[in-house]
Amino acid sequence: MCGACGCQPSIGTGQSPQEGFRRVPNDMVLIERDILSKNDRFARENRARLSAAGIFAVNLISSPGSGKTTLLVETMKALKASVSLGVIEGDQQTSLDADRIRATGVSAVQINTGTGCHLDAHMVGHALDDLSLDNGSILFIENVGNLVCPASFDLGEARKVALLSVTEGDDKPLKYPDVFAAASLMVLTKVDLLPHVRFDTGDCIANARAINPNIEVLEVSAQSGAGMAEWTHWLTTSARRSAAEAELATHA
Repeated sequence: MCGACGCQPSIGTGQSPQEGFRRVPNDMVLIERDILSKNDRFARENRARLSAAGIFAVNLISSPGSGKTTLLVETMKALKASVSLGVIEGDQQTSLDADRIRATGVSAVQINTGTGCHLDAHMVGHALDDLSLDNGSILFIENVGNLVCPASFDLGEARKVALLSVTEGDDKPLKYPDVFAAASLMVLTKVDLLPHVRFDTGDCIANARAINPNIEVLEVSAQSGAGMAEWTHWLTTSARRSAAEAELATHA
């Protein structure tokens, strides 16, 4: 059971499927709805705050080990000379990932969630207090490695990005549909390893688009540099588009 978000998995007893699992109680469903409702209020505050400050925020969601931090480190190196950047790092323990980001010269705030399996909007709001970002900045929120709960928690970001490494199954979008349904972009990472793994990129993309027909897809290797130009172009273009949308909304 997730101690932070209120989700409660069915509990197996080793019996038959009918006997071995019990449904989530109604009171647990109400608690989860209450948690999500409160989170959404904080997310709206974060979104308004970020929009007013001209900051484009990206929520990166993936399984552990997909290469989020390595991709971020290379992204910092590629963009820091031309764009103001900041990072919020989410992990259950340690500041190892934030330390890697800071080593590039970019500011990073570490959030340790303890037993929590995801970041929430309240945590992110407090982290924003510790970042000083210019108008036109890009803020990366690296969520806790998890393809389930982070999909349900709006952080106030402008875009969600789902990362999926080629060392995982190409059926992941079908197994964890909520993340891919909510994401604007799927980044296939570690594509330099494709010759060494059984991963069908065509099937994976088809699976993702069966869930979300509008999802964009990039194939990237932070190790070799393949696809990095397309990734940074997507970021800067999306940031400009988001700023234009915010401007139109202000004058609507």
